[in-house]
This record gives sequence, C-alpha cells and structure tokens, in this order.
Amino acid sequence: MAIGFAVLARVTGSVTDGGAVMGILAAFCLMMAAGLAGFMPLLTVFLLTAIATRWGSGRKRALGIAERDRGRAASQVAANLGAATLCSVPLIWFPQFRGILLVGAIAALAEAAADTVSSEIGQAVAKYAYMITDFRSAPIGTNGAISIEGTLSGCFAAGLVAWVSALFGVVNPYWAPVITIAGIAGMAIDSVLGATLENAGRMGNDAVNFVSTVFAADLALVVAMVAQRAR
Repeated sequence: MAIGFAVLARVTGSVTDGGAVMGILAAFCLMMAAGLAGFMPLLTVFLLTAIATRWGSGRKRALGIAERDRGRAASQVAANLGAATLCSVPLIWFPQFRGILLVGAIAALAEAAADTVSSEIGQAVAKYAYMITDFRSAPIGTNGAISIEGTLSGCFAAGLVAWVSALFGVVNPYWAPVITIAGIAGMAIDSVLGATLENAGRMGNDAVNFVSTVFAADLALVVAMVAQRAR
C-alpha cells in the first residue's frame, strides 16, 4: 500500500522520484505504528494538498507563485512528513506509547495539511492578504501573508485530518479537537516564521515547514501527557 501510494503521487506529478521515496518511508512507518489504518490520515493529507495545489492554477501561474510542475522534492516531503514519521518510529518497538505518540504524529500531519491548503487556497481565491505580524496589506503569495479564505481552508484541513484519524481508530476521538487546534497553531507559527526568519533569509522554506510540524506535534504531545496524568 505504501508503494502504491508513492506511485500514485509520482504518476500524478505531485512529487519527484525522491519525494516518492520519502513518501514510502513515511507511509511505512505510520502503518507499522498504527496498522493499515495509519495510511488513511496520510492519504487525506495527500488528497487535500493535491486538490489545493491544483485549485486556481491559472491564477497562480499568472502571479508567478505556482508550485513547480515537477512536484514536491524529497526535502519538501521530508519537511512536511518528517515530524509525523519521527513520532511513529518508536512505536514499532514501544507500542505501549501508542496513545500518546500517535496524537503527536497526527497533529504534525494536520499542520502539514493546514499549511499547504491555507497557502494554496489563499493564493487561488483570496483578493487580499495581510502580514501575520502587523496585519499590513501584502501581495498574495508573500511569505507570512495570510488571508481569510486561506486561513479558514487551513482550519478545515487540520480538522479533517484529525477526524479521519479518529474515524479509522488511529487516535481516540477524544484527541481530535486537540489535534485540530495543534495543527492550526502550527499553521500560525509557520506564517510567523515565514514573515520573520524566512523573509530575513535566516531560514529556508523546508526548515520553516519542519519546525512548524514539530511545534504542532509537541503541543499535542504536551496536552496529551498532561491530560493523561490528570486522569
């Protein structure tokens, strides 16, 4: 299934060869940790990002901000899926921590979906964008610029990943709201880093994406651990 997923992503032009290999590794780790159901949140992220990337492609090309035609490279896939993979790998040997670590893994996926969908939909349909740091008007596609349409789309994407994971038993439904909020918070952190460190040339886009997914995973993990101790 992991290989089939990667082949589908490669054939549709969503990823490069290296990106497909990284996708196989991420899918394999998630399925080893959570069973076949672990594939479903990853598939949800793929479908959301593929649809969002192609939405309004003509306008994006006209603005000069369209995703490159050859798809996402290995570094981009690793940046978006790396945190979820790192949360999943320990479960192969320590399944007793499944209830906690999978919450972090899915939160990282929720952030990855939210970030990509918010950016792509915002670029496709928004008329106005504003810098997240001071809310001044900014050109569509500027690092750190947000829009109402993009933000709402990102929130929807984070929630969908969370509830699909709960529906298929990857996480307890109890954690779906926590995962959603963590994904949205990570999306906001991504915009802040883009507006500050990335625009200043101190971080690359892949680094920003990875740090944002790690933030979402850590936030969800902390909440889950505190909640379990309080029980």
